[in-house]
Amino acid sequence: MELHILNNELYFPPAGNALPDGLLAIGGDLSTDRLLLAYRSGIFPWYDDDVPMWWCPDPRFILYPNELKISKSMRPILRQNKFRFTTDKAFEQVISNCRQMPRKDQDGTWINEEIVQAYCKLHEMGFAHSAEAWTDGELVGGLYGIRMGKAFFGESMFSKKSNASKFAFIKFVQQLQDDGVELIDCQVHTEHLESLGAKMIPRALFLETINRLIKQ
Repeated sequence: MELHILNNELYFPPAGNALPDGLLAIGGDLSTDRLLLAYRSGIFPWYDDDVPMWWCPDPRFILYPNELKISKSMRPILRQNKFRFTTDKAFEQVISNCRQMPRKDQDGTWINEEIVQAYCKLHEMGFAHSAEAWTDGELVGGLYGIRMGKAFFGESMFSKKSNASKFAFIKFVQQLQDDGVELIDCQVHTEHLESLGAKMIPRALFLETINRLIKQ
């Protein structure tokens, strides 16, 4: 296992070469071709000091849509449609809010202007998608990520009102399941997503599964 330094060549080392913490490579760029290659390879970017860092942790935190858990407290919120749910109506607003939202135990955000521009480009190309929760015309929660084949790679979410992001997430997962998506990549563990049914699986199983689902 060794850390790879990327240059302008469109290439990633095998995901199994990642360091124990999941870091696989640093450097390179955020071109659409590189990003799409990364997701097809089970790799995702985070930034540190304005340097792209590419990750593929083992195990991998994922959600099978048919294993989505809806708590008793969320059921009336969903039943009453407390928020208005949309998809792809405010992608740039969603990623901008994810960038600005304070995070517990984090001094800042990994979402910089280069990330925003790169994912907006992927949205224009039909790969990046957003889900939104609204109240009285105001965007109060949402999430975004990458759809490839029957897999969705979640990136980030935000909430300005209690349960808004959870509402958008649940509605979006249900929509993705109806559309044939079989796996949602949650990347790394959070208690919030674990409460919704996400779990750890071995990296080898994750890579094998997304390879099959993307081809479909």
